[in-house]
Amino acid sequence: METKEHLVADLRPYLVAPRVQPPLDPRFRPAAIARRAMAAALAGLREGVPVAVAVEQPGGTVSTRETLVFPDGRPEAAASHAFCERLVKFLLWSRGGNRVWIDGPDGLVRALRSHFEETPTGRFDAHMMGEELFIAPFEVVAAPRSDFPVSRASTSSLGRHLDGCRIGFDLGASDRKVAAVVDGEVVFSEEIVWDPSHQPDPQWHFDQVMDALRSAAAHMPRVDAIGGSAAGVYVDNEVRAASLFRAVPRPLFETRVRGLFRELQQAWNGIPFVVVNDGEVTALAGSMLSGAGGLLGIAMGSSEAAGYVTPDGQLTSWLDELAFVPIDYAPDAPVDEWSGDRGCGAQYFSQQAVARLLPAAGIEADPALPLPERLAMLQRLMAAGDERARRVYETIGTYLGYALMEYRDFYEYEHLLLLGRVMTGGGGDLILERAREVLRVEDPALADATTFHTASERDKRHGQAVAAASLPALG
Repeated sequence: METKEHLVADLRPYLVAPRVQPPLDPRFRPAAIARRAMAAALAGLREGVPVAVAVEQPGGTVSTRETLVFPDGRPEAAASHAFCERLVKFLLWSRGGNRVWIDGPDGLVRALRSHFEETPTGRFDAHMMGEELFIAPFEVVAAPRSDFPVSRASTSSLGRHLDGCRIGFDLGASDRKVAAVVDGEVVFSEEIVWDPSHQPDPQWHFDQVMDALRSAAAHMPRVDAIGGSAAGVYVDNEVRAASLFRAVPRPLFETRVRGLFRELQQAWNGIPFVVVNDGEVTALAGSMLSGAGGLLGIAMGSSEAAGYVTPDGQLTSWLDELAFVPIDYAPDAPVDEWSGDRGCGAQYFSQQAVARLLPAAGIEADPALPLPERLAMLQRLMAAGDERARRVYETIGTYLGYALMEYRDFYEYEHLLLLGRVMTGGGGDLILERAREVLRVEDPALADATTFHTASERDKRHGQAVAAASLPALG
């Protein structure tokens, strides 16, 4: 049977070195460039077999893609299997779904089923998409394209409600923020450092959020609605998966954490209360600040959070969990601590990326030093003009440029908003500069079509708070 390492090894002939090299990572092999190399090889041989892939959510949202693979029997067929597995993984974590439909060669179907049933990374994805996120069996279905469910996107008009007295909150991995918002104006905001991922008691989590809400409520005559964002996956205010609650034992997760926000809503007399993924609020905040639709928001914090606003300004039912999406196909790419997979966004666009790149830059840091403090150290070095710090930011910026080429194949965006602590200060400017350089060199059309947005520190804090507070409609 093919293992994950075998699949990655099969990609080697197509792992082309990027024309813009990350200064600290010469082995980086961008997904977008590798897929283009595979497409060119197939076009040259004119033997490509059409393949259709669809990912389906229980609620009926269906996302489809089409590609070409080598026919069964050719030596290159194994490489096709590897590329399709990476494609399916992108769809699973960007769109979300528990059922994968495949119309393709028998060998490809067998390889994908083997991957999801027998490899650690495949089993992780299958478990998360099935039991954890969509609470339904995960399966790979072989069927002709004509039998696929109809492609359908589910969008909603959540947000942009600014009337009344509202609370907006954001629960991150290293801090929690809350704001009181009256008719769209922030009248109070507070940011408190916390460490939720190591707290096993659900009551601790409940009390922390309740304290934040009460702090904001004290600055308004009443509370009409509460909206919030948090790292993780949330469906109808229910916690499906979130690193914030990783220390909570499974039985307690099921009995207290899964319905935590509904419990909080009850404690606030059932007023309108909406919680969504933090990436979605990032994108919504960017859209509200810029007045633009077709916007992809990326926050580089303790991990990578992402969200998407459609060209007509709506949120989707997609997961947008780009932290788990592969952007580097190098066989020795860094390993994600949670999924065990290689080359995924969390290791490239976060404080984790900073910690990984510090030794390569020759910057010594105590391994026991928390990630935010290692980032703060890097920022101080950058402000002092340290060339080693520049190389860290240039490397992240190079990663970003190539990731944007990959993201653009899956998202219809013309606007990009970049937020998060990694983007703070002069280092953030360097990340943007380097990303633009990559696009100019590798994909000039995409460079011309993309408008980059950043936000002031005030807008980052207040914009996110207002966007979160605006999620529920009144009445």
